This record gives sequence, structure tokens and C-alpha cells, in this order.
Amino acid sequence: MEQILRNFFLFLSKNRFFTKLAKKYGLRFGAGRFVAGETIPNAVDTIQKLNDKGMSVTIDHLGEFIDSKKEAREAADGCIEAIKAIGEHHLDSQLSLKLTSMGLDISEELVMENMRRILDVAEKEDVFVTIDMEDHDRCDKTLEIFKKLRADYTHIGTVLQAYLYRVAEDVEDLNQYDPNLRLVKGAYKESPKVAFPEKKDVDENYKKIIKMHLLNGNYTAVATHDDAIIEYTKRLVEENNISNDQFEFQMLYGIRVERQEELVKEGYKMRVYVPYGNDWYGYFMRRLAERPANVAFVLKGVLGK
Repeated sequence: MEQILRNFFLFLSKNRFFTKLAKKYGLRFGAGRFVAGETIPNAVDTIQKLNDKGMSVTIDHLGEFIDSKKEAREAADGCIEAIKAIGEHHLDSQLSLKLTSMGLDISEELVMENMRRILDVAEKEDVFVTIDMEDHDRCDKTLEIFKKLRADYTHIGTVLQAYLYRVAEDVEDLNQYDPNLRLVKGAYKESPKVAFPEKKDVDENYKKIIKMHLLNGNYTAVATHDDAIIEYTKRLVEENNISNDQFEFQMLYGIRVERQEELVKEGYKMRVYVPYGNDWYGYFMRRLAERPANVAFVLKGVLGK
């Protein structure tokens, strides 16, 4: 049943009709639990509250189904606005973005133009930018663009997904760039030709790449809500005398809030992934797909219970 629900929500996440409908009617039907409003002021207020609790943040200006150069440049403008707001308000926050929202499916030239505009401001404001990883078909392009940008900028990192067979090779390949990487399990529906179909295999591969990247001496963001992975990471760093300054835990806004607060109290760096914007539908559907139990929270929100 859980797999059926996962596939259902992943299918809905790619539906352009519902995406347009969601933009029209705003953050209803429980999405407000996972998305910090539609505007920069909404996001700033949320970041400040999380910072006051001792948590760091990475903010994501949501955007999907970019079809034109104009839309891609507008998305880049939104990222620049967010970076400037982080600097202006002295927030403990980074920025995350997707290359498709920068025009990846249109042209690499457009992506590089937008990314350089963003990173020029990010370096000036001292705000770190993470390129989110998308589906397998876009993996090579994403890593190629990251490498090109990493040659010219320091405030940039990217994401690797443990469910892909190729990921250990990617960890080793990127090591020469001293990369700051966010390591995740993966949230897209992929073919068993490219990704582990079984959760237990994904979990083991996840542990493998966490260990590889940490022992390579690189900064590691372990993005998970899985207690087994969290405890594994704690043991790993203790056994290898790895400083708490070399890694952090990351979780999504609105999910396992009490656990986030516990990790802060235990002395670990905790970063919350905070999305905002009116293009929230695809993100929201993938959160439901990742953890169908979230549907219960959404129903409570809709019914006011």
C-alpha cells in the first residue's frame, strides 16, 4: 500500500494542470505545514524563528516546469532577492536551487548565465548555494555544471543521491574539488536499471557514501529523517575522531520538528530545508510520496482537527 501511495503522489507531482491550479489557489490543503509561505518576508520570518531555536536553514525558492528564458531569469532574480534578504537580515541561512528552474532543459548557456549572476551576489553576501540534484537523466549535466562553477566560486555545493548505483563513483570523482555535499537517499521514481529498488540496499549505500565522504575529509550534510542513519553517523564520527564542524544533519521544514530540536540540544549542527514560493505543488507531492504518513497531517490541517 505504501508503494502504491508513493507512486501515486510521484505521478501527481509531475502534473502540470494541478501545478497551475495550486498556484491559483495558494497554500491550501495542508501544504503550509511544509512550505514557509509564498513570499520573501514569509520566509525571512520563518528563518528567524528557526535561528532563534539554534537551527541553521537552507532556503529554497520553489520553481518547476520552467519553459522559457524569461521564466528562468525570473527564477534567478528570485534567488538573488532571497540571498540579499539573508544578508540584510543577518540570517543563518544558505540557499538551495534546482538547475531546471535556472533553465537546464532550455540551454546550458542560460543556466551558466543565471548561476553566475546568483553566485556573484552569493559570494558578496557570504551566502552558500547548494545545487539540488534532480532525476537521474539530469545527473550528469548537473555535476558537469557544478564542476565548472566550483572552479570559479567557493560558495557552492551540490547533492548526491544514495539510491543511484553510480553514487560511490561520483563521491570519488568529486573529491578533487573538496566539495561540500548534501547526501540524501533520493526522492524521484527511478528505473531499477539505475537505482536500487529495495530500501535496505539504499540504506546500506547511504551509509557507505557518508563514510566515504567524511573520511575523505570533506564537509558532509547528512540529510535524513531516519534515526538509524542519524545514529550511524554519530557513531562514525566518534569512532574516527571527526569534528562536529565537518558535518551537519539536515531535515525538511515541518517534519520531525521535535527530533530537530533534540539534535540541537545534543550539540549537533541542524539545518532545516525551508521552501517558499507559489510554485509549491510538485515539492509538496514529493514530500507526501517520501512519507505517506504525512498524509495524515495534511488531512488534519484541511479538516481543522
